[in-house]
Amino acid sequence: MKRNGKILLGTHKGLVVYARKSSGWQHAGDHFLGVPVSIAAVDHRHGTWWAMLDHGHWGCKLHRSSNEGKTWEEIPAPKYPEGEVIKENKPATLKYFWAFAAGGKNKKDLIHIGTDPGGLFSSSDYGKTFTLNRGLWDRPERKDHWFGGGRDNPGIHSIVVDPTDDDHIYIGISCAGVYETRDGGKTWTPRNKGLKAEFLPDPHSEFGHDPHMLVACPGDPLKIWQQNHCGIYRSVDGGKNWLEVSEKDGPVKFGFAIAVDHKDGEVAWVVPAIKDEIRVPYNHALCVCRTDDGGKTWKQFRKGLPQQACYDLVYRHALAIDGDTLAFGSTSGNLYMSDDRGESWNCLNTHLPLVYSVSFT
Repeated sequence: MKRNGKILLGTHKGLVVYARKSSGWQHAGDHFLGVPVSIAAVDHRHGTWWAMLDHGHWGCKLHRSSNEGKTWEEIPAPKYPEGEVIKENKPATLKYFWAFAAGGKNKKDLIHIGTDPGGLFSSSDYGKTFTLNRGLWDRPERKDHWFGGGRDNPGIHSIVVDPTDDDHIYIGISCAGVYETRDGGKTWTPRNKGLKAEFLPDPHSEFGHDPHMLVACPGDPLKIWQQNHCGIYRSVDGGKNWLEVSEKDGPVKFGFAIAVDHKDGEVAWVVPAIKDEIRVPYNHALCVCRTDDGGKTWKQFRKGLPQQACYDLVYRHALAIDGDTLAFGSTSGNLYMSDDRGESWNCLNTHLPLVYSVSFT
């Protein structure tokens, strides 16, 4: 359902809000000024805004607002139980909030939060209390086969709740791979068949893959996409099998962000870059690429985007879609908007802090 009321940006210097006016999108204020907001999310079931803060010195803080930011309530952050370890002699403590997801239409007070160092926390009372998901945390391969990618520890950055079944959830972990539960998190199954981890001794290992972002089509939830460190992959059977749909000779392979159409699981968007230690746009030219046929072919869209001396990188949560409207923010503090499914773009701001996340209200 098309909303297009406001956009929430989680940035390195706070939560920045843009609102759609008759004259176009306009800056509408900020919250937590000066504090990094790793995720700014909206729970559309309640209209609640959630802000996950990375204070540095003070650690991770969790806030919510039921009145579109007029007032905020701090919620006690999830805690790892005493004695839990990432690996032997390395205590597990909350390092970073990396994902937020509403629990589903039939469990109105259930929310999920993904963290570094790889724990999934859930709350059935809308944030009053949180519980570490033991089914995932106690997986026998976690200590030996999960590891950090861009961060020191493994982290859960993607949580996908099946809109037809609240107990059916997928998660993406860097670095571990994709996992699925069908019983509300009691048990989990790795779903990495068909992925290729070029950085592992065994590229086809069951564990240790590095999905950068995982999304599913709400209107066709068996069609799942991921922007992986080693390419773009698609599944049409709910993650049981993955097929690489990267371009052989084009730019579409490495990146962080990916979005899928809300109704058509054949349509997806990515913002490609040069991989590994470089991580800048191809030829210093920013483009957004879309497939309309399940990854068989890709179209490049550049209208309105910088085509020289460009260093913008788009992080995994910084590309969002709402109907035919897309928005993305970059590491260079640029915010771009498209109302024609990504074919042309307008720059709303070139002076923002580094953008971590983009969400439509």
